[in-house]
Amino acid sequence: MSTRARAHLRSLAHHLEPVVQLGADGIDDGVCEAIGIALERHELIKVRVGQNFPGERRSSARELAARVGADLTQVIGRVIVLYRPRKKPDPERPNIVLP
Repeated sequence: MSTRARAHLRSLAHHLEPVVQLGADGIDDGVCEAIGIALERHELIKVRVGQNFPGERRSSARELAARVGADLTQVIGRVIVLYRPRKKPDPERPNIVLP
């Protein structure tokens, strides 16, 4: 992904609220499934890393992105921004167009 596209996604994600939270259980199948569903619906999501999350945030964010097939857009503080283009077009929700 280009730097320009990543910057565009970061600007779009600025106003978003986290839709999934990682807790003490870490990255398990249930979390990956919830993130996959959220990405299919929204394409661009924020994931909050809880205070009791066991692990380093950046490496866990890379692992999470790889497991759900998404691009890691940003890690800032305890928030991870993920992007994955929608597989099926949804007329009610336009796809994000990257520059």
